[in-house]
Amino acid sequence: MKIQQLTSLKSRIVMLGLLTAAGAASAAAESGSTSYEFLNIPTSAHAYALGGTATALVTEDVSLADQNPALIGPEIETQLSFGYMHYMGSGNFASVRFGKGAGENSAWAAGIRYLNYGSMTEYDHTGVAGTRFTPTDIVFEGTYSRDITERWRGGVNLNLIYSHYDVYSAFAVGVDLGVNYYDDEHDLSFSFLLKNAGGQVKRFHEAYNRLPFDIQIGYMQGLGQSPFSLAITARHLTRWKLPYYTHPNESDGDLSEMRSTFFTNFFRHLTFGLQYQPSDRFYIALAYDYKTRTDMSTYARNFLSGFSLGAGFNVKSFGVGVAYAMPHKSASTLMLNINCNFAELLH
Repeated sequence: MKIQQLTSLKSRIVMLGLLTAAGAASAAAESGSTSYEFLNIPTSAHAYALGGTATALVTEDVSLADQNPALIGPEIETQLSFGYMHYMGSGNFASVRFGKGAGENSAWAAGIRYLNYGSMTEYDHTGVAGTRFTPTDIVFEGTYSRDITERWRGGVNLNLIYSHYDVYSAFAVGVDLGVNYYDDEHDLSFSFLLKNAGGQVKRFHEAYNRLPFDIQIGYMQGLGQSPFSLAITARHLTRWKLPYYTHPNESDGDLSEMRSTFFTNFFRHLTFGLQYQPSDRFYIALAYDYKTRTDMSTYARNFLSGFSLGAGFNVKSFGVGVAYAMPHKSASTLMLNINCNFAELLH
């Protein structure tokens, strides 16, 4: 990172502001379900390979902006990223993001996400089929990041969210605030993130739907002199207990909550990833999410539930990444990213 040394007082003010916002948002969070869970679907195949959350993954990839806005900086130069995901059944998601360094200490990015869930049939209260419709979500994104000190960087995402489901539509505004600490000498990265703060401006109907606000902490560390790195992400930190359910017997349709212990709740907050990266031009990543695996116990999980796998490579100014996961026992997802660095292309 090219850094301009700022005063320690300024760094403390930024950190204090983020921590104060975290406390206020956490206190304001209500219990119960949220909408807009699609905001947690990554646009980066590299992040998806590491379990869908990679808040501390430091690499020159503009598609990581939605993971943590502090992950992009002037080192991205001028970069364009395309992403596509085939998501569980007939869902098809696409994204495009453009980013550019702004001087020696800042960067910005802008993008759009389009989520199409496939054609569905409308039914009235008597069960009579009506017209067919295609539920759609669109997210317009803007990102800005700036170096705070030699090793600290902060960033902010602004998301404008439009949803259209048959005759209903809604509009919401979301904000992500993140910081990242990166020690290149020890190959150590640490991040703190406030994700999806905000709310609905226009409702679908009378009910108010909340954004899936979350507090996340990310850690990634190179393992000695080896080409391996360990990534650990803590999620859902606005609440401790994360219950999950199972069928007491196959003939009974009712669900019963599984008995939770300290360790089950603890590990349901964590995603573990392992990355093999022998050079800057190639990586293989594998991750395990205990929460996904235990959630799928309700539906008779299979061996791959909770695991994700991906790989990527760079050739000159182009980068390609692919990732695979099985978030449901009967449906898999495949994600593809293509990046182009125009600064390298023109040299």
